[in-house]
Amino acid sequence: MRSRHDHVLLAPGADASGRTLKAPSSRARPHVDDRLAPPETRVEYLDGAEIFAAPADTPHATQHFDLTYVLGAHVAPGYRGAVDMLTRADEGSDYAPDASVFAQKPDRGGHRRLEELAFEVSDKQALAVPTSKARRLIDRGVRRVFCILVKQHRVLEWSRETDGWRTLPKDAVIEDPCLVRPLPLQALLDAASSDDAVARALLQKRVPALEAALAEGEARGEARGVALGEARGEARGVTLGEALGEARGEARGALLGEIRMAQDAITTVLQARGVAVPAKVARTIAGCDDPSKLRRWLKRAATAATAAEVVAGTRRKR
Repeated sequence: MRSRHDHVLLAPGADASGRTLKAPSSRARPHVDDRLAPPETRVEYLDGAEIFAAPADTPHATQHFDLTYVLGAHVAPGYRGAVDMLTRADEGSDYAPDASVFAQKPDRGGHRRLEELAFEVSDKQALAVPTSKARRLIDRGVRRVFCILVKQHRVLEWSRETDGWRTLPKDAVIEDPCLVRPLPLQALLDAASSDDAVARALLQKRVPALEAALAEGEARGEARGVALGEARGEARGVTLGEALGEARGEARGALLGEIRMAQDAITTVLQARGVAVPAKVARTIAGCDDPSKLRRWLKRAATAATAAEVVAGTRRKR
């Protein structure tokens, strides 16, 4: 699958590899930078008629901003984005698409190249002007022209086949060699989706500042992970050590208690039978810490005639 979106809008004439169209052959025309309209004004020319590009109200203006914000992040290396850049479409037309994308490398004459993508933003019901502009841009050689309808919350693309606009599905993406990654239409229509699309595009571009921030974040995360792991390991080690020490202490205490009881029992049995326990034998019994040996001596104490017979065969520790 090319993307999670249901619709992928390839460049006209492009196959899966994204190869682009060649500009159609054209009659002799003015260069795209040969001015008919005076630059740095709001005057444009369409079919020889002077038109005035009026300032925008809030809905149009914010849509224009969102378009340039998202589009700018998606422009692929080797291309440049532009806003309100005049283009000489023909002898009588010189106007500026709201946003456009063109190859960064100048042509053989050192002039800027014709834009490959052009975008218009319209908040009016009538599409006469955007339609006339789109038709002339396509005829000039612009590969793709889009129109964002602010009030209808829709995106249109000019169709060469029908010589008219076609509405694009809102879940579609625009895939084009000019773009570093597919551009979701939803990001153009919904400001809440624009940041996510811009972030993904900038990550795709491997912007140095973002790469450095990600590396720094990874380093911090790794350091925190190591510190947390060490702390948890130390805590577990302390807990385990305490438990192990307590268990060993209890076991040692139980063993010592068993030894002491066996020693006392041997002496008690002998004395209860009236058998004298010399000091030397008493020291031997008290010095033995082998539970199995003490159990054997306790059995002997029940029948031995003398205390020496109980510990017979035992070499005193020196």
